[in-house]
Amino acid sequence: MLKKINWNDVPSEQVTEKMERKIVHGEKVMIAKMRFKDGFRVPLHSHINEQITNVVSGSIRFWFGKDKEEVIELHAGDIIVIPSNLPHEALMIGDVEEIDTWSPIREDWLDGTDAYLRNDS
Repeated sequence: MLKKINWNDVPSEQVTEKMERKIVHGEKVMIAKMRFKDGFRVPLHSHINEQITNVVSGSIRFWFGKDKEEVIELHAGDIIVIPSNLPHEALMIGDVEEIDTWSPIREDWLDGTDAYLRNDS
């Protein structure tokens, strides 16, 4: 089904004190516009979904691999493509706005089983 949506009309979810998100999805792809406060940490996790992260403002430090052996820092304008099942962790440096896209859609984000995000530091 064809959908026209404006981010201003998408409800915002306050996931934690330091994380807010807006989600739009179709049948096979999902996009989320998120704001994080400085210091928010996404714990090491992996998922079947391929992920594309686009940093709009601020910086994100990523660790990749089960032993966090690869470190990449992203800044405003940077985009990274994260393959499915690759363990990753992230730290927000400064206040961050970013847009993530996944395929397939993140069912855990839609059904509320994304508890790993709700235990922020």
